[in-house]
Formats: sequence, C-alpha cells, structure tokens
Amino acid sequence: MDALHALAEGGASAGTAVVARSQTAGRGSRGRSWTSPPGGLWLSVLSRPAAAGLELVSLRTGLAVAEALGRLGAGNRIRLKWPNDLMLDERKLGGILCEARWQGTALAWIVIGLGVNVENQPPAELAARAARLKDVLPGAAVEALVGPVIGAVREVDAAAGPLTDGEHARFAARDWLRGRRILAPVAGTPTGVADDGALLVRQADGTTTQVRAGTIVLAEGAAVSARSAT
Repeated sequence: MDALHALAEGGASAGTAVVARSQTAGRGSRGRSWTSPPGGLWLSVLSRPAAAGLELVSLRTGLAVAEALGRLGAGNRIRLKWPNDLMLDERKLGGILCEARWQGTALAWIVIGLGVNVENQPPAELAARAARLKDVLPGAAVEALVGPVIGAVREVDAAAGPLTDGEHARFAARDWLRGRRILAPVAGTPTGVADDGALLVRQADGTTTQVRAGTIVLAEGAAVSARSAT
C-alpha cells in the first residue's frame, strides 16, 4: 500500500496495481499488524474516484473478491464478515483495508489493499482462527489468482452511491454475521447492512441499531447456533 501511495503521488493512473511476494510491515485495520509471508496474495489497487464512502468501497471490494474466488472453485464457502473480512467457514481467510489521500478537501485517490491466505501456513497462534484458500482449493496458486482478483477489484465503482437491491441480495447470500448473536459494538443479532454500509443489529427490545464502526465480538456459542440454523 505504501508503494502504491508513492506511485499515486507521482501520477499513476486508476487501476494501477502493486503485488508483493511478502511484506515485512503488513498492516490491517485499526493499526493491527498483518502477517504476510510468501504464499499469500498481498496486493493493492489504485482508485481515483471523484468521491467515495470508504465503508462501501471496502464492502463492495469484499463482495467482488469473494465472488471472483467463488468462480475459481470456492463456490459459496467464502463469506463476508462486516466490515472488511473474508471468511472461509468459521475462520478468517483475508481482509481488506482502504486508505484515502486528500488534497485539501478534495479526494485525491484511494488505495484498496487486500490480503488473502492462499498457500501460506498461518502462524501457530492464529491457526484456530485463520484459514487459507488451499484448504478448499488444493491446487490454488498465488500466480493464478493475481489476474482474476485484480480484475475484480478494478471493477469496483468507488464512486457509486448507496447499495442497490441487487448488491443487498448478493451481500445477504454471503453475510457471515447474519443471525449470529454479538456482544459488541452493540449487543444483538445482525440482520444485514443499510444502504450506506452500516451494520444493522436487532437488539433485545426489538429495535434496530445502525453500527458504523467497531470491533465485532461474538456471543459465546453464537457461531454454533448460526451453523445450526443454516
């Protein structure tokens, strides 16, 4: 992402992509570190929209990448955990990080960063929570994924308005949180996303709250209940 920001500052055109074999300072959302050894798909794509909501760019990118990997053989097993995680069954497969740069009050560009575990073995301390694409596609290779995935990210319209009915339906088909109980950012049951990408959470009193930021904390046993209901 840093390399692509530098290229963007030098005038690189929209759609420019940078792919890394590995990263020594990979980063995730909220300042977290991101382990990115050889064997994973680590890439960034440049977008130069006139305006954009980063929440929707991240969500739309996740949907595009999940569907692209689905067409390559993963089917519907790759799902989306709001706001920016790719999930394989009950474990995290990858993540998306969007960073904008401004010139005064005008949006100059967005770098869309993507990390997906493919052939790399996740660190031992993350093995219970992390997955890799090779687990469901034994023949998966990073080199074969680069072109289709970059193509999918380039198709994301970073200037598009609210989510359409079609996008809502596509997201609902891969919504990992739907029907699970969560404790935070607010306690309740996620029921989907709003037109602006906010997470909709039905609380115990029947009201629905819109969540726009925060770390999801599942209630104990929520994952088991969700699997039983599907």
